[in-house]
Amino acid sequence: MKPTLTLNESLPYPFVFRPDRTALVVIDMQNDFCAPGGFGERLGNDISSTRSIIPVISRVMAAARFAGLMIVHTREGHLPDLSDCPPSKLRRSRRQGAGIGDEGPMGRILIRGERGHAIVPELTPEAGEIIIDKPGKGAFFQTDLQAILEENRIEALILCGVTTHVCVHTTLREANDRGYECLVLEDATAAFDPEDHAAALRMIWQQGGIFGWTSMSEPVVKSLRNA
Repeated sequence: MKPTLTLNESLPYPFVFRPDRTALVVIDMQNDFCAPGGFGERLGNDISSTRSIIPVISRVMAAARFAGLMIVHTREGHLPDLSDCPPSKLRRSRRQGAGIGDEGPMGRILIRGERGHAIVPELTPEAGEIIIDKPGKGAFFQTDLQAILEENRIEALILCGVTTHVCVHTTLREANDRGYECLVLEDATAAFDPEDHAAALRMIWQQGGIFGWTSMSEPVVKSLRNA
């Protein structure tokens, strides 16, 4: 049997996982959310928080690659004809001031194939890593993620990316309902509003870990490096 790692620094109690049964899920680290001129900034948000986690995630990805974890990258975006975008989502985006599909500095906003939809260059996936294109906030909705995880006998997920209270939390909750043990990295996730970030993290480990665990990234990196 492959070695089991114990992360004593996690909340609400130690997170135990096997690297060969664990996937790192890097959620929506796209230009549209993390680069100047992207969707997030055009909505009036300060993107410094989403940009600040890029080097943290880079270190986590390097450790995950070293330890042989499966790495999954997700991208939120829609088909060019918007046929997979619910009208309600489209209407709300336009009321915020930057509509999905509108032209922007990096092409049409949240449209697959445009530069804004791409993952930031610092976190470019390597050959063999999984890329999940999702039309919704959760990574399981209308994707083949669950089939891929089942095929690879994955039992636990380490989650990072943006934004903590939206796409990260939705994916966490979807995974929780499917029986996956989930660890969310506190300093490798971000929201545009720090209060949203803090509240989302606290929700995870309350009530004995109702959705899973949280931890800072450095203990995870050390554990994977020593695996």
